[in-house]
Amino acid sequence: MDIDITWPVEIEQYERKIFDLKQLIEISKGLNSTLDYNTLIESILLTCMGQMQLLKAGIFLKKGLNSDSFSLHRNYKGFEVDHSREYDIPAHSRLISFLEDSAFCYSLEELQEYISGERGGEVFRLLDPSLIVPLMSRGEAKGVIILGERINQGHFNENEKEYLMNIASLAGIAINNARLYEMATTDMMTHLKIHHYFHAALDEEFNRALHFDRPLALIMADLDHFKNVNDTYGHMAGDAVLIRVAQIIKENIRLMDVAARYGGEEFAVILPKTDMTDALIVAERIRENIADEIFHHEDKSIKITISLGISVLDPDRDNGKTDLIERTDKALYMSKDGGRNLVSFL
Repeated sequence: MDIDITWPVEIEQYERKIFDLKQLIEISKGLNSTLDYNTLIESILLTCMGQMQLLKAGIFLKKGLNSDSFSLHRNYKGFEVDHSREYDIPAHSRLISFLEDSAFCYSLEELQEYISGERGGEVFRLLDPSLIVPLMSRGEAKGVIILGERINQGHFNENEKEYLMNIASLAGIAINNARLYEMATTDMMTHLKIHHYFHAALDEEFNRALHFDRPLALIMADLDHFKNVNDTYGHMAGDAVLIRVAQIIKENIRLMDVAARYGGEEFAVILPKTDMTDALIVAERIRENIADEIFHHEDKSIKITISLGISVLDPDRDNGKTDLIERTDKALYMSKDGGRNLVSFL
């Protein structure tokens, strides 16, 4: 007598699809729970690694809206990278065009004809990924995910590839949303957070510090005699100085810290989980690096200094973020009155 086993197999397949859909819903919730760009990238890579049991994962994204290439994001996992070279893929290369047209993922071997002789092809040969997954949104590649070997050394089957494309689709939407939010909350010249975002972030960190009974430091800083730079060298030179100062500030703080352009030539930095001792180290490092920097614009070499003030949240004195800002501002003006190019605290 023949036994029909088709029905149980179909049930198993449907159960697997239902499980995958539930997983994708949870992944979607996770990816859309944050609009912070770096946190989102971390979440995407860890999701791919966890779902597929991977040892390596990385992602190529545009550094800016007008960028003509995708660059390897610094949050890559496991891949060995030569830090003396750039890892870029031209946005209009044959490879990206093929990935956009096919909207599917492929092994490195399957993409050889689109990589061979192409600028950026060497990048893939150096990293040697097992799978290349386009980050698609509205029919356009928003980036490329590269995945390394699996823990069990197994290959990716077609169902797993389709599942990864679903993850990539969700990731593409989340990245697009995060980028739009980043644009709305970022000063386009300095790439620091805008004044309004600073106040919202400080309010949130203030309440969090009180709730968890942990320190919170605030730095306010103002460039010394900045008007002289504009008057002597012109506003274009002044803008170049502001851009480089912002870079120096970002280079000397953590990813979790919030640096903002408070207004004009004034800056603010929120330092969560930071006491006065550590805040002084950060502020002094910023002051020294700016004082040592020679700012260049066209054929001009410009020197400038910065004054800084610091306060740490004190529940007995600070009834709200406004009190903390006012104390920090007073500390800043202590530096100004004390001769500038100083760090003061209150």
